[in-house]
Amino acid sequence: MRLPDKLRAAALAIILTWGWKRAMLALVAGALSALAMAPFNAWPVLFLTFPIAVWLIDGAAAGRARGVPAAALSGFWFGLGYFVPGLYWIGYAFFVDAQTFAWLTPFAVLGLPAYLALFTAFGFALARLIWPRDASRVLALAVSLTISEWLRGHVLTGFPWNAFGYALSEPLALAQTASLVGLWGMTFLAVAIFASPAVLIDGFSRGRRPWLATVTAVAVLAAMLVFGAVRLSLQPTQMVAGVKLRIMQPDLQQDAKFNYAAKAAVMQKYLTLSDRASGPHSTGVSDANILIWPESAFPFFLTREADAMAQIADLLPRGTVLITGSVRAPDVPAGVRVTRAYNSIYVIDHDGSVLSIYDKLHLVPFGEYLPFQEWMEKLGFMQLTKVVGGFIPGTVRKPLDVPNAPRALPLICYEAIFPANVVERDDRPGWIINVTNDGWFGISTGPYQHLQQARMRSIEEGLPMVRAANTGISAVIDPLGRTVAQLGLGIEGVLDAGLPAAIAPTIYARIGNIPAAVIVFVAFAIVLWRRFARRKT
Repeated sequence: MRLPDKLRAAALAIILTWGWKRAMLALVAGALSALAMAPFNAWPVLFLTFPIAVWLIDGAAAGRARGVPAAALSGFWFGLGYFVPGLYWIGYAFFVDAQTFAWLTPFAVLGLPAYLALFTAFGFALARLIWPRDASRVLALAVSLTISEWLRGHVLTGFPWNAFGYALSEPLALAQTASLVGLWGMTFLAVAIFASPAVLIDGFSRGRRPWLATVTAVAVLAAMLVFGAVRLSLQPTQMVAGVKLRIMQPDLQQDAKFNYAAKAAVMQKYLTLSDRASGPHSTGVSDANILIWPESAFPFFLTREADAMAQIADLLPRGTVLITGSVRAPDVPAGVRVTRAYNSIYVIDHDGSVLSIYDKLHLVPFGEYLPFQEWMEKLGFMQLTKVVGGFIPGTVRKPLDVPNAPRALPLICYEAIFPANVVERDDRPGWIINVTNDGWFGISTGPYQHLQQARMRSIEEGLPMVRAANTGISAVIDPLGRTVAQLGLGIEGVLDAGLPAAIAPTIYARIGNIPAAVIVFVAFAIVLWRRFARRKT
């Protein structure tokens, strides 16, 4: 039996599969798809799993209501298979305080993926609703999943973690296309390219050329590689003159970060580590003019602890500033107990004065606040950070003024995973500062995925990113996504580096998601035209 015949036989078996076997097939295909994300980046597996998705939708036609419910069910199982292994590390956070939260682990590890899988189910259902019978059904799946992934990134504050477009993050040359079309354009391209082999099973009747879709997809992939290689070669990393960074990565256990009794030990560790020599010619923090500490660095309100501020002032030489995450108390009258707080970034001068403050805008659901906070607290629930009433969201994101350096755009933790919500077009900064605490998630795939997504923001915007993470991965990334310096996961140490210079605003930075929207609209029009043309013949 020739290869095309074997492929048709395998595809036909998938198309005709029904019941629990169909669910298991979708579940396994989704789970294998998770290998396309960091740290594995095994994106060729999608050439196997996305065609299976196409064939599952083909086979859904045997169901009632034009196969839409059957397609949705396949999409749910595919999504559940994708999100459980992709997000298993969320369960680690519930063991930081196991006595309080461990019982919630199954709900987090299975519940969140089940919720996210609803969006994949919607994507499959929408695809079935507009499904043509020819090769353009690959475009139908790409359009539908791009829409459903966009919705996943926005509904209920959004959670676009591991969007399919991140499969094209490695090699770096592939990722450069994000400078043109952003994450959602990359998502469309990923689905269309990887699903294309599905139509190789189509016959040659009525002038069909089933190989054309796959050849076109491979050509697009090659064009992306060439574009990226040329872009990388024409724009080498340039550094900002006179700016020397030092990133402190304490690798601090998560329970210590929220234990006030550990105040002195935590502070001493930060001070000692920040001034540690990093090489034979290093003289410690005096080598840098910007020292950076990670998110929520202290188990106390920093600016309310005069001794801590004095220690920072003693540490910093003249001309050096500290950029640090910290929980910030709101302004309340003297004697009033503080119950809620901001998750913030401070810029602190060598004399201990606060130069700039940024309060986190995009809070983490269930981590920093509870949906329907008051009602859920009455039922006995609390978010992982145990702040009664939840953290207070900030009101505006604007670049921070940093002495002797370009202005920096602040992003705290997972704010870096949201595209097109990063840089104001009329107030462009010179770099992005991302402080985070991935210590919640242990030594797992989570921090690698977080870094992968943060790096995409640099490529989209043409801005360098400096990332300080409690347990790693801290990194300095240039505006094309190249890693200038990096400190690995689970390592205590300091990272010394220069600051890469920004490049001219990318097409994506100038016009946002318009190119991606145009691509999706044109593809949608082609799909509808093919459906109409099929009905006329």
